[in-house]
Amino acid sequence: MRTLFLGGTVVSGNGAKRADILVENEKVVAVGRNLPNAADRIVDVEGCLLFPGFIDAHTHFDLDVCNTTTADDFYTGSRAAIHGGTTTVIDFACPNKGESLQYGLDLWHQKADGKTFCDYGFHMTIDDWNESIRAELKTMFARGISSFKMYMTYPAMMVGDRDMYWALKELKSLGGICGVHCENAGVIDGMIAEKKAAGELSPASHPLTRPPYLEAEAVSRLLRIAEAADCPVVIVHLTNAEALKEVEHARKRGQKVYVETCPQYLLLDESVYFTEDYSQAARYVCAPPIRSTEHQDALWKALRRGDIQTISTDHCSFTLQQKDAGRGDFTAIPGGLPGVETRGELIYSYGVAKRRISIQNMCRLLSENPARLYGLFPRKGILKPGSDADIVIYDPGASHVIRTDDCIANVDYNPYEGFVTSGGIREVWLRGRKAVENGRVLDETPQGKYLVRGKCSL
Repeated sequence: MRTLFLGGTVVSGNGAKRADILVENEKVVAVGRNLPNAADRIVDVEGCLLFPGFIDAHTHFDLDVCNTTTADDFYTGSRAAIHGGTTTVIDFACPNKGESLQYGLDLWHQKADGKTFCDYGFHMTIDDWNESIRAELKTMFARGISSFKMYMTYPAMMVGDRDMYWALKELKSLGGICGVHCENAGVIDGMIAEKKAAGELSPASHPLTRPPYLEAEAVSRLLRIAEAADCPVVIVHLTNAEALKEVEHARKRGQKVYVETCPQYLLLDESVYFTEDYSQAARYVCAPPIRSTEHQDALWKALRRGDIQTISTDHCSFTLQQKDAGRGDFTAIPGGLPGVETRGELIYSYGVAKRRISIQNMCRLLSENPARLYGLFPRKGILKPGSDADIVIYDPGASHVIRTDDCIANVDYNPYEGFVTSGGIREVWLRGRKAVENGRVLDETPQGKYLVRGKCSL
């Protein structure tokens, strides 16, 4: 089957140009003007932007956390993802302390295989470090896992500085890369204890006990550990100006540091926590917390300069009933927000349309850079001959209001309720098959494939 996308503007990390795209089966075979019309079907995309399928490299589907399980599993979460133009997700396989990496990988395959609407891969979480874990790393690479995750907070998942140093050294020797959740666990625990002793148990205490400077301290410490290990690292979900300064210092030292942020840190501010309505405030509890507006401005400037490489979502969804578990104890609120469904339209509307970032920058942040960073380029992240025909057809004239009722993630609220978009996604194609049309997911059964990933090329 040969499909010709006719009359659109093709977006890449280098810019946007009028061009047609010829697809045969799952692959792009030609991009240009006046292509030979030997297609079985023609898709008129006049006036539309054609992006490479978006990649969300930070999702948490079917994850047990805080005595509950995320509302979205791979079926519902990936269906919401492709609805919003995300044709590839990279989730986190999370073995518990004492379990092998292979056990975690097998478990996540059981959760995802045959149940995922978009293509998918896994990062591997390292929350233990010993000779057995070290010996498993080569096998992980052979099975398509080239990126890993470590935590500097959460007792069930965090590793100490010594073990992080050893793990980073080993990953460096294998050509791997590691993303790190950076917060100072000890001081946060102390601040939480103080709030509890004072009886200040509402969601308002959540941001107050996880201030920006404790994230920045952990970023600084991680980067010094990475300097000792001579290993590149990814700072995941970075939220604030102080943390950005620590990254700048490390880069001036010659370190290779990649940075990810998320829409919630670009578009929401900490006022969401300071309301008497528990349910309203609890829905925004995530870690790190949403920050004040001056940090939003710093992040947008960093995106424009290219100091931040990717925008992922950290999609970790819970229903309002699940969030209700923290009434009377803000630390019992399961942390996380839905976001995989709205990222593309939000970044175009509040980034490109408002001239905060260019359209080619958006393409790099949502498609090309994550593909390069996580070993998927040029199969993913670009529309050129030989790449997968993952195409997002974006209609700049299809503006609408984001409403929970129009979204299909398995949650009963949306953090961006009432946001007005500039344009909207008209169609999504996954490997040459139309998967979404006019807000409706066409596939009745999941069509996603597991992706064996290579090494970082960013």
